Amino acid sequence: MAEVRIGKHLVGDGHPAYIIAEIGINHNGDINIAKKLIDVAVLAGCQAVKFQKRTIEVVYTKEELERPRESPFGTTNGDLKRALEFGLEQYQEIDRYCKEKGIDWFASCWDEGSVDFIDQFDVPCFKIASACLTDDNLLRHTRSKGKPILLSTGMSTLEQIDHAVEILGKEDLILLHTCSAYPADYAELNLRMIQTLRQRYGIPVGYSGHETGLSTTIATIPLGACVIERHITLDRAMWGSDQAASVEPQGFMRLVRDIRLVETALGDGVKRVWDSEVPVMKKLRRVDTVGSKE
Repeated sequence: MAEVRIGKHLVGDGHPAYIIAEIGINHNGDINIAKKLIDVAVLAGCQAVKFQKRTIEVVYTKEELERPRESPFGTTNGDLKRALEFGLEQYQEIDRYCKEKGIDWFASCWDEGSVDFIDQFDVPCFKIASACLTDDNLLRHTRSKGKPILLSTGMSTLEQIDHAVEILGKEDLILLHTCSAYPADYAELNLRMIQTLRQRYGIPVGYSGHETGLSTTIATIPLGACVIERHITLDRAMWGSDQAASVEPQGFMRLVRDIRLVETALGDGVKRVWDSEVPVMKKLRRVDTVGSKE
């Protein structure tokens, strides 16, 4: 299985999972909330935080932006979308703060202009969201930056994924299995797709989870997931469409801890008798046979 370098981290079989705390739009347009979420990700032991970047007038139609929608920011969908979109000043501060804290950051870019905008910060990789998997021009433009790409595969058929992989090429590509419902139903997580994608494409595969709990995300590690992405929030009761499918600080710390414990516990598949077992063996085993101790 190929491996991919993201910044200083190698991603793939035999390496610790690259854990991403997706801040997305859970900052609610407040740079101070974003920085608090970065602090939580650092404390939990994540390798990266991720944001979302859109050029509002490109991604959404005029009619969609004018659609009535009540929010703390106004009465239209456009008021909401513009309020949640960080600009140059905020991303300069995010870049500075993440470098100070020693954590990677990057973004899901929903249009070509957003790719160019984020690229000025020399991020270690780009993320392409499931909703954008069928946008051939965006795929090509993202690939033109010469950085590793993480591609989410929610709401997509295998044929659509085949096409996207053909456009992007397999080099420096990581697929993320996901169910794009927020929150996702456990019966629709289909975690065995991680193995299917690994076998089909022969490249690293990770998991982007939108379920409410942690156990199923942890269960992707023995299935071969090499990247884990979960939304992070300060409080799931906060206002915002993604908060309910996000993980609070204490939960994120448990998630990272348990992923590392599972990675350690999986071992190498070679049967051996451990030194710690020998005293128990001597005490409890009545009949010994050849080969009881390697």
